Amino acid sequence: MSWRGIWSFFLLGLGNCLVVAAELPLEKIKLPAGFAIEVYARVPNARAMVWGAQGTLFVGSMSAGKVYAVRASLEGGKEVLVLASGLARPVGVAFRDGALYVSVIDRILRFDRIEERLSDPPTPVRLPAEFPGDRHHGWKFIAFGPDGWLYVPVGAPCNICAPDPERYANIQRISPDGARREVVARGVRNSVGFDWHPKTRELWFTDNGRDFLGDDLPPDELNHASIAGQHFGYPYCHGADLADPEFGKKRLCRDFRAPARLLGAHVASLGMRFYTGKQFPERYRDQIFIAEHGSWNRGEKAGYRVSLVRLQGERAVSYETFAEGWLQGEVAWGRPADVLVAPDGALLVADDYAGAIYRLSYRAETP
Repeated sequence: MSWRGIWSFFLLGLGNCLVVAAELPLEKIKLPAGFAIEVYARVPNARAMVWGAQGTLFVGSMSAGKVYAVRASLEGGKEVLVLASGLARPVGVAFRDGALYVSVIDRILRFDRIEERLSDPPTPVRLPAEFPGDRHHGWKFIAFGPDGWLYVPVGAPCNICAPDPERYANIQRISPDGARREVVARGVRNSVGFDWHPKTRELWFTDNGRDFLGDDLPPDELNHASIAGQHFGYPYCHGADLADPEFGKKRLCRDFRAPARLLGAHVASLGMRFYTGKQFPERYRDQIFIAEHGSWNRGEKAGYRVSLVRLQGERAVSYETFAEGWLQGEVAWGRPADVLVAPDGALLVADDYAGAIYRLSYRAETP
């Protein structure tokens, strides 16, 4: 392991301390004209994010096993509190009716009245809905949909296999009390980010393609679930028309819902959000930002950036880089894992590798 990797793991193991590391090289980040980046907070192994009703930012993690709350401090900065620790990859966080929902590998935990008890968090309630205990693709991004149900993806327990479609490789939804459950999308290898279109309220999600078909295949996907019950191809078909070498003879690609947009191969597209703020120029409204965590199995690294997919109506018409620079040559100093629109219209970006949350804001294009 490189010294950079050793330092990263050291940061993740510092426990409850608020990590104060060397300044991050934000000057290396390239953004469109008029945009700026700053560190919003230092949060070890920061993954998925969600806002509470009182302005608290909740943050999940994976290797750190902790859930954090970020709030304004009396000194004017940010205070980072540990709400829970020792959990099994608590990546996903969602908020509803004063309660924080947290995903672990095999179930969902609920912390009631959490913003009233940040300094003394309650013992979580374990929802009755259970999920497979496989750690391979077992971590979960979660979010409440416009229908009031909690959406929970369950990844394939492998690189490529044909698991039980009712248990794996799908996106499910459960009632807030965890008593009822439905599968809403199938053939989804590993989605770690989704959101609903601000106008149509239809589900859009990223999906990570399988490994070991070469540097440039298959692509990651941005998918659009226009109705419940659609199948998106895994394990038979990847991208729009790439039949899997092992399973592709069993089903045709035309049998499945095609991706709305092909993304880069192995870029590890994770968190995605529609931009619903008003701070950015009009051309960014209702467009999709995607955190690309970056490749681990490609000859030349790819991803390590925030990308932008532009829509015209329900068509994804372009795919472009919005923010890059976390990858310098073949050395990465950061890995975007999630994006989230802030109340003031800025865009937050979680970086689990650097242990930071960035704030991307628009000031004005200079002549």
